[in-house]
Amino acid sequence: MSATAHHRVAILDPGAQYGKLIDKTVRRLGVESQIVDLACTNDELSQYDAYIVAGGGASVHDDDAPPYNPDIFKLGRPVLGICYGLQLMVKEFGGGVEKLDTREDGPIEIEVVRADSALFSGTPTKQIALMTHGDTVTKLPDGFVLDATSGGLTAAISNADAKMYGTQFHPETDLSEYGSKEISNFLFEIAGLTAGYTLEDRHQSALAEIRDTVGDRDVLLFVSGGVDSTITALLMAEAKLKGAVHAVHVDHGMMRHNESEVVEIALKDAGIDLDVVRDPDFFMDASTDIRGNMSKTLRETTDPEEKRAIIGDAFIKLRNREIDRLGLCPDTTVLAMGTLRPDLIESASELASGNAKVIKTHHNDTPLVRELRARGQVVEPLKELHKDEVRELGMRLGAPDELVWRHPFPGPGLGIRLLCADGAFMKDDFENVAAELAKHATSTIKTTLLPVRTVGVQGDDRTLSYLAALSGEEDWPTLQRIARAIPKSVHGVNRIVYIFGDAAIEETSVKDITPTRPSVEAFDQLRVADDAATKVLSKHGLNKNVAQMPIVSFPVNFGQQGKRSIGIRTMITNDFMTGDIALPGKELPVDVVHEMVNEIKKDESIAKVVYDLTSKPPGTTEWE
Repeated sequence: MSATAHHRVAILDPGAQYGKLIDKTVRRLGVESQIVDLACTNDELSQYDAYIVAGGGASVHDDDAPPYNPDIFKLGRPVLGICYGLQLMVKEFGGGVEKLDTREDGPIEIEVVRADSALFSGTPTKQIALMTHGDTVTKLPDGFVLDATSGGLTAAISNADAKMYGTQFHPETDLSEYGSKEISNFLFEIAGLTAGYTLEDRHQSALAEIRDTVGDRDVLLFVSGGVDSTITALLMAEAKLKGAVHAVHVDHGMMRHNESEVVEIALKDAGIDLDVVRDPDFFMDASTDIRGNMSKTLRETTDPEEKRAIIGDAFIKLRNREIDRLGLCPDTTVLAMGTLRPDLIESASELASGNAKVIKTHHNDTPLVRELRARGQVVEPLKELHKDEVRELGMRLGAPDELVWRHPFPGPGLGIRLLCADGAFMKDDFENVAAELAKHATSTIKTTLLPVRTVGVQGDDRTLSYLAALSGEEDWPTLQRIARAIPKSVHGVNRIVYIFGDAAIEETSVKDITPTRPSVEAFDQLRVADDAATKVLSKHGLNKNVAQMPIVSFPVNFGQQGKRSIGIRTMITNDFMTGDIALPGKELPVDVVHEMVNEIKKDESIAKVVYDLTSKPPGTTEWE
């Protein structure tokens, strides 16, 4: 054991979207862990008892692949390589890694082919695991054996004598059925570590960070009403700071129906005195500097990253205005935020990963926020935690149940649930992608390519790809099977939806959209749809059946000029980095889903209602 109170594991980072999920899983199993650079020194490596090399968005063959310390594999410590980590291990020991025509994204069935594999001890021969990769191991290094396969591809390997194991899948995610058990096998059966690390350690670390960062300065805390900012407020109170803590809730005009009123009442009931600022025009007229160029105003832009940056920086500008209103000092006042680890990872913040790729810029990690961090004027006590850990901490702190279990609502609000476009998104490959998509149609279920783009995460990198639709027979298991198969072969698609309706759409593509920019009219239309679906879910007591249910507006009008369509995006997840849909007929009753659709369609300005069939990955939770 190293000279610390606990065994410690180094999670070596090549740019992993899921690196913090490895960290979270290891901690939950009672072992202390730390994310460190893939190129860290031998002195740093010596402080840890085992190594997990995480996934990443690069190829091991890229000229700009992340630099690494090859002694990771030579110091005699147990090593688990995940995805990119597996491929790096194979390359280091002389095996083969190639890019094949087939890629794997999403939940995939793997088969354990070596019965005595220590990594798979206590798990079934066939199991579902999350894959997200383009490169594949095609030749094993000397001394390694095949432990598991997926459709004929390498899924796991091992060299038991050297205590080196590798998985192409991601055992750290919810979508890998037995992943936690497999990581437990590595920690305790293979590496011989012992447990002794708890969430209470993180709780105390969060309090220490608040006290150390804030000192005797005043604090301004933006409170959305979600669990993250609420728990941050409770921690600020528990820290018993010398300076004043001012909690502010901002209604930027992109809130859900009656959201601000509900938040104000709930937080006051929790003992948090709240200032409510309502200023939609401030956000709609806002613009910001993006890589040296001034953006359009929010009401003029259609670009999703630009929208996020404008809204995020508008919060910081509002911070400065509120500091002046409250008579605080702008050079010393600390901004407190409920930032979580997934926010930082998806924004490629250096606080989370030195190599990660940007999936989407979160409003709490824009350049202006990073500038405040650099000046020591930001405190984020939850930045080491994930949503489920925050909820557990909230229950420990006595937060009201309705706040702890509220569905997450992003800081930019409906601003990122309204897909905007001036014209149809159709690149030169549009018809070719539609033709490839059509190969997945059946006699009763048709495919249609839609002329809009959505954001996804594939191979630890961001994709901006077409939205595909299925229509026809409402056979949910078959629809899910087709949706999972499409991204494997149709690389121009990262999201698949089902279109509700009596008849299948025969066209393999549609090309008409309603030009849409951020506006009061568009937000009001989305707000009504969101409220209708949310009320149905609550009416049937099903809020806890799904972790999140964004309602999305997208500008495809299906030939009905001036109309938009609405998407229902359900997500079942504990870690909020990966997840799967709530399948109608399984996690949600079919009649409840139909009731949502019927309530939404009471608004005659809606062309179609669709149900998102996409797991995460390849699609992100939000469409933008």
